[in-house]
Amino acid sequence: MTVERITPEEALVLMEDEGFVYVDVRSVPEFEAGHPEGAYNVPWQHRGATGLVANPDFLAVMTACFAKDTKLILGCQAGGRSRAAADALVAAGFTDVRDQLAGWGGARDAFGKAIEPGWMACGLPTGLTPEPGRSYEELRAKV
Repeated sequence: MTVERITPEEALVLMEDEGFVYVDVRSVPEFEAGHPEGAYNVPWQHRGATGLVANPDFLAVMTACFAKDTKLILGCQAGGRSRAAADALVAAGFTDVRDQLAGWGGARDAFGKAIEPGWMACGLPTGLTPEPGRSYEELRAKV
């Protein structure tokens, strides 16, 4: 199954009209600095002393928190981590996964020029604190 990639505006419509759940796969500090309103935080990678390191609990947390047929949208900072996480979820048996293009901050070319606006630049609803039960700490506790 190929993961469909959607724009931030398409993600919002799917969330509002079709009950899709947004999972922000950025690190906890990134999520806490701002995220799509109503998003869950399950990091694909954590920030370590040497940069980003894989989150070994990603699939376990996702499986503990969401049924395999949950309608999921994954987003990150610019689109790379969410694409990898979406592919991993499909490989693990999740059946309705979308990847939000350009993530929170937007996609950039090799020179740093914005080439695709992210959630924030599109002016879509945002939050600074997770809604109850949607922080990584709370979700990880379900494993």
